[in-house]
Amino acid sequence: MASFRVRGGNQLKGEIIPQGAKNEALQILCAVLLTGEKVTIHKIPNIRDVNKLIELLSDMGVKVTKLGPESYSFQADEVNLEYLETEDFLKKASALRGSVMILGPLLTRFGTGKLSKPGGDKIGRRRMDTHFTGFQKLGAEFRYDAEKEIFHIDGKNLKGTYMLLDEASVTGTANIVMAAVMAEGKTTIYNAACEPYLQQLCDMLNRMGAKITGVGSNLLHIEGVDKLGGTTHTMLPDMIEIGSFIGMAAMTQSEITIKNCQIPKLGIIPDTFRRMGIKMEFRGDDIFIPAQDHYEIETFIDGSILTVADQIWPGFTPDLLSIVLVTATQAKGTVLVHQKMFESRLFFVDKLIDMGAQIILCDPHRATVIGLDRKYPLRGIRMTSPDIRAGVALLIAAMSANGTSIIDNIEQIDRGYQYIDERLNALGADIERL
Repeated sequence: MASFRVRGGNQLKGEIIPQGAKNEALQILCAVLLTGEKVTIHKIPNIRDVNKLIELLSDMGVKVTKLGPESYSFQADEVNLEYLETEDFLKKASALRGSVMILGPLLTRFGTGKLSKPGGDKIGRRRMDTHFTGFQKLGAEFRYDAEKEIFHIDGKNLKGTYMLLDEASVTGTANIVMAAVMAEGKTTIYNAACEPYLQQLCDMLNRMGAKITGVGSNLLHIEGVDKLGGTTHTMLPDMIEIGSFIGMAAMTQSEITIKNCQIPKLGIIPDTFRRMGIKMEFRGDDIFIPAQDHYEIETFIDGSILTVADQIWPGFTPDLLSIVLVTATQAKGTVLVHQKMFESRLFFVDKLIDMGAQIILCDPHRATVIGLDRKYPLRGIRMTSPDIRAGVALLIAAMSANGTSIIDNIEQIDRGYQYIDERLNALGADIERL
């Protein structure tokens, strides 16, 4: 188990380029299975989850060529379906939650799919019902082997239909869209997720020959086609990294420019951090954050305590609530952080409390943060990263703290952030990988 040694108290300065979006990459990579023609993808983040998925695709027979540091080509013209029956496939797929999205392409192109129960962050229960209910409505038949935790799906006769999703699941919507693009007839998906990642996937599929309308809304219409062709695609910058860097700049009193942010795709993320008192300027497509000695959390118009809660897009993404929470610890004022979607994602706050933060964990979904206004700096401690997003929040806390912190289990951070120590050290941080 690797660790970071973080010597806190350093102000950072300079420019940083966000990596390609992890959540988009997992969808886009699975989509290469929809065609036997070459698909070229740029700005692929070099992170553990993405690399594991690329390895899985290669093991399935997809021809993978690395064209550059962030660019690959994929050609799925000789997919080995027999590999799906092997223990090696089931083991590798179960270690990666994003692997569930290979099912949609496999069902619509090959009529069959098998997958063991996917893994992922231990942030609460994340059910698979939306995926499989959608597949069933398209005509797939599936069986779950509870003893082996394996899903068996038959999708030989997929037909378009109307469906109202029980939740606006991003991965569920992506999986159903990919299954529907070559199903017979028209599919209508209501209560579809409409995150920028999903918009990117739909735009890419349309360039490949799909017929998807309603992109960017929660009502998608898909006319099935016989086959899809190749294309070239470039990932969006990772909005979670961008939000993390904004919070990091405030916590460490640093002057940072975040380059090439695709600002129109960030939704309410910048405004949410502005409500935390963080100043920023848009300079073209860059975000400039000046060094701030103090920042003050706004209140609601009636003077009541600000609440920051996660919502389905275009609301605030749950992946940045941990960054809002840690940023609030050194602000002036109080904020209630309400994590609605996952019941275990706030359980890292005990580490922040040990560092000196004033936080009341109201219940598994809500925490009240009373900002210290830098009067009492956080202190370095030893702690363990429980998941990707909490791990980066703890890293930000350690960078702002007095003294030295050790963060264990940084493999969790590596799953979502590429070369994070090297990139932050280039700005003046002091992070040592042990």
